[in-house]
Amino acid sequence: MKFGLMYEIQIPEPHHPGIEAERYKQVLAQVDLADEVGFEYFWTVEHHFLREFSHCSAPEVLYGAISQRTKRIRIGHAVALLPSQYNHPVRVAERAAVLDILSDGRMELGTGRSTTLIEMDGFEVDPAQTQAQWNEAIRMIPKMWTEDPFSHQGEFFNIPERSVIPKPVQQPHPPMWVACSQPDSFRRAGEQGLGVLCFNLGGYAQMEERVAAYREAIKNANPVGSFVNDQVAALCIVHCGEDGEEARRVGGPEGAWFVQMAENLYAPWAGREVPDSYKFAVDAIQTERVDKTAQDHLDSGAFAMGTPDEIIEVMKKYQEAGVDQVLCFVQPGNLSHTRIMDSIKLMGKHVIPYFK
Repeated sequence: MKFGLMYEIQIPEPHHPGIEAERYKQVLAQVDLADEVGFEYFWTVEHHFLREFSHCSAPEVLYGAISQRTKRIRIGHAVALLPSQYNHPVRVAERAAVLDILSDGRMELGTGRSTTLIEMDGFEVDPAQTQAQWNEAIRMIPKMWTEDPFSHQGEFFNIPERSVIPKPVQQPHPPMWVACSQPDSFRRAGEQGLGVLCFNLGGYAQMEERVAAYREAIKNANPVGSFVNDQVAALCIVHCGEDGEEARRVGGPEGAWFVQMAENLYAPWAGREVPDSYKFAVDAIQTERVDKTAQDHLDSGAFAMGTPDEIIEVMKKYQEAGVDQVLCFVQPGNLSHTRIMDSIKLMGKHVIPYFK
């Protein structure tokens, strides 16, 4: 099983002048260390307008900086938003190709359609159209990387013959992933030959059934790209320390803050008509996470906090559930930079080698 770092770039209030610059420098230092100690992936979200919860609105700029500071770690979108008001698919393909060149072939493209009205309303995105826009765009992008010239006529996009340049280094193209939450989305990801990025925080027990549905569907995949990316990555909030009790005492409340803030993002859906494609996500926030304590999340494996040996026991459960990569969320809430760096070191020294 592989291990990646997953970031929102969280900055809880109060905010002092220069705190965003400070936090970005900390993230760069953390990924430098992760590259050295054996983490295989670095992922960030693309989010907009989400004060405190995520200050990562231009991840492709961050990736460019990381590509020049690191040597091994793979750099991935988790995820690039494909409704055209956020990102036209041509621009997604172009930026991904440039990153692949600059990183010497370490780019991974995860995509999604956005789930919060805070963001969709801000960009004038119609929630009822995001699924259809994503479906059309996801089939266009790999063709832009492999065909020259490229052209497309569809429901949302009409592009005459054009050379979409540059082309990526990886052949035939970089691996492609999609954000998944509901069981049906795991099945669709398998049918489309896409890797799964699961951000549910449902723990390892929830993953077993969904991974099984994905593996069954991928047997007969009709991939949107040139190959099948048969991988499942699952989010887990991680804090590793020499003293397990202290790690849980310090990390637990910060993880609980993350969960509460994530729930709050869905409040604007109240009183609005929820399209069928969003009902599961909105309902899940209200049923899977609401009123749960940090201990509840520790019990389910949604949080892995403790000594390296305790973390290993949790990760073994994810491995048994069929997960290929754990997305280690090491920066919840106001967890200090020093503690995050120490956690990354311990993971690299003890946890990652166990799974090699």
